[in-house]
Amino acid sequence: MSPTVFKKHGYRFFFFSREENRMHVHVISGEGEAKFWLEPEIELAKNYRYSRKQLRNIESLIEVHYHELISAWRKHFCS
Repeated sequence: MSPTVFKKHGYRFFFFSREENRMHVHVISGEGEAKFWLEPEIELAKNYRYSRKQLRNIESLIEVHYHELISAWRKHFCS
């Protein structure tokens, strides 16, 4: 199960249900995939095919939706 938190600008932000405990989000589009840690700070964990510019844009979207992502994580994994 991989619940989608939100979609924006062709990117899908989601979690994998059975993965590590450290808070993070996966991002996927037709152009690539990435994983970002959400704590202790937003940080790129893995990247597959995204350019630096795309990663900056994705990170900006994560910053804008940070509280939504944290809330969705807690609701999904801590409930």
